[in-house]
Amino acid sequence: MRNHTADAKVFKAFCDVNRLQILELLRSGEKCACVLLENMQISQSTLSYHMKILCDSGIVVGRTEGKWTHYAISDQGSEKAKELLAELTHKSTCSQTDCTCKG
Repeated sequence: MRNHTADAKVFKAFCDVNRLQILELLRSGEKCACVLLENMQISQSTLSYHMKILCDSGIVVGRTEGKWTHYAISDQGSEKAKELLAELTHKSTCSQTDCTCKG
């Protein structure tokens, strides 16, 4: 049985304009939270909220250096998200009549 709660966290990461903007900024490499704040029209607490969702999804990873956190897109998390989308949208070729994948 799939862990739909974990799957939902991945999709939640992509369902907000601010989080999509953050991902766009991170595409060019790791960024300090201070740099993200400079490029967005949001408060530090709002950034923290969005970064928690992105990190909880596994799409983004953070590392603390001094008082700042530096964020980057996770190659592993990104690959997992792509595989999840492909798996959930791929039509089943199962031939069993009692299979739950036909439901």
